[in-house]
Amino acid sequence: MTDIAQIDFRPRAISVVLASDEGQRRIQRRYAAERRFRLYGIGAIGLAIAFLVLMLGTVLSNGMTAFWQTHVRLDITFDKELLDPDGKGDRATLEQADYAALIRAALGREFPDVSGRSDRRDLFELVSGGATFELRRMLLDDPSLLGRTVPVWLTSSDEVDMLIKGVFDRTEPEAARKIKDKQIKWVDALAAKGAVERQFHTTFFTAGDSREPEQAGIWGGFVGSVYTLGLTLLLCLPIGVLAAVYLEEFAPKNRWTDLIEVNINNLAAVPSIVFGLLGLAVFLGFFGLPRSAPLVGGMVLALIVLPTIIIAGRAALKAVPPSIREAALGVGASRQQAVWHHVLPLAMPGVMTGSIIGMAHALGETAPLLMIGMVAFVVDIPTGPTSPATVLPVQVFMWADSPERAFVEKTSAAIIVLLVLLGLMNAAAIYLRKKFERRW
Repeated sequence: MTDIAQIDFRPRAISVVLASDEGQRRIQRRYAAERRFRLYGIGAIGLAIAFLVLMLGTVLSNGMTAFWQTHVRLDITFDKELLDPDGKGDRATLEQADYAALIRAALGREFPDVSGRSDRRDLFELVSGGATFELRRMLLDDPSLLGRTVPVWLTSSDEVDMLIKGVFDRTEPEAARKIKDKQIKWVDALAAKGAVERQFHTTFFTAGDSREPEQAGIWGGFVGSVYTLGLTLLLCLPIGVLAAVYLEEFAPKNRWTDLIEVNINNLAAVPSIVFGLLGLAVFLGFFGLPRSAPLVGGMVLALIVLPTIIIAGRAALKAVPPSIREAALGVGASRQQAVWHHVLPLAMPGVMTGSIIGMAHALGETAPLLMIGMVAFVVDIPTGPTSPATVLPVQVFMWADSPERAFVEKTSAAIIVLLVLLGLMNAAAIYLRKKFERRW
């Protein structure tokens, strides 16, 4: 073995080795490898950004038009003899009146040359089926309209909306599109009079689901998500924090706690649909809880989020320096007092950050909620945790499966809203971490 004292470490000897041809080749290969590695990293980042831009661009291009809806202006005559034949102005009578006849009469005045049952039916289809409810709501809010003729902007059908937005190609044969040539002529005649325009689609944010695209909204799914996530937070946050505190601060280190820790880590990686099957078998099958309710959805999502909160809570507790515990114990505090009054408050920013990220994960879950029946078609807005409801991701899933072309933009618009909510939740997590973070 060569004695270390015999090796020449002088700078002159090292420079001679590096100056040789073999040394130069090694240096060049090393520099080339570093440049390739750097290019690989830049290429990977660029590819990821390109896919992200492509995805967001596709969603935005398809979904931004859903925030605007085509409306048609008609001169509506609120006929007293038709709407209030008794002349008493009774609210129940006004609610049951035939408002579709008012729309047909207004369209008949606009196009007096249209005759025949088929043509009149096609003419009436220019306006959304929900326009009758719009007229009823207007009259109930302002009974003074009775007997008057006023211009009213009514929601158009989804075919007219797609035509105005340029989705339907006018040059295609009539059999290749859902709107007829004569309907296009009628729409053009109304547009020439300034009776067709696009307005902000408030119904999209205030209505529940519907079979008609122009009447469908996300409010029902949003309220269902609020109820579901609220119950999820109430269930998993206290249980997760208490479990993390016990495992990290009080539990003895033995085989049983090691087994529990391994299973918690494994549960965090279990596919979410397994929890849906568990909820279907236990919560619905055994306990008989109501199907398609935020109560069951919140319990299932709590099972999914609970391992994440426990792992994040333990990591936050580990990050607190041991000197904090030792100082508290040194001045006479008990182990419990040291944890609850000193360690846990310092770890709460990390706990809250992990909880918000876990809730953001729960907001985007679909598969487990499908298993417990939250895929049901629910028109009414849920009024409580046990009411039939759906959530935003499931709403997106159902709209994506609808055959109407107008639901494509509805689907993308709902995805935009969902991404905004997820971004806000992640921004809140970043804000809490930056605001309350302590560096030791």
